[in-house]
Amino acid sequence: MIIMINGAFGSGKTTTARNLQKVIPDSMLFDPEEIGYMLRKLIPEEMRDDYERTSDFQDIDMWRILTVNIAKELKQKYNKHLIVPMTIYKPINYDYINHGFKDIDEELYHFCLVASEETLKKRLTIRGDIIGGWQFQQIDKCVNAFRNNKFEEHIVTDGLNTDEIIDVILKRIGGYSSNN
Repeated sequence: MIIMINGAFGSGKTTTARNLQKVIPDSMLFDPEEIGYMLRKLIPEEMRDDYERTSDFQDIDMWRILTVNIAKELKQKYNKHLIVPMTIYKPINYDYINHGFKDIDEELYHFCLVASEETLKKRLTIRGDIIGGWQFQQIDKCVNAFRNNKFEEHIVTDGLNTDEIIDVILKRIGGYSSNN
């Protein structure tokens, strides 16, 4: 099984993924952001194609390719369920990764944690992100993109705590209890 936990920065995806991993036996976290950080260090900006020269490592083509390839290797080597937190709102990346994950494991779930701009700004501020910084600049793009049905199944997190979000996910995937 692969569970994608998608959403804007501040939607609760990383905390949800970490806590979800604790209640799903034989699971592990796989955070594709780490691949992006590696690619930024590995590939100098001047070597990248023009469209890859942005502040978002998801614009580097190799990011989506490696995300799928590493997920495949993790599944084969460790035989664990993967819980994958990521902010992925660009259709080209979402489609590639979603299809790639589906080829790896037919039991694929995608949950998009959505929240209002106000809630996201509040959460980012509480966690110490720089007001007006990169994460804040992504809010409008993410909120608008995640309205698309492509990113369903939506879980509105404005009024939910992490345990409640996890309960929604566990009920949807079936067979697991938050009391494990």
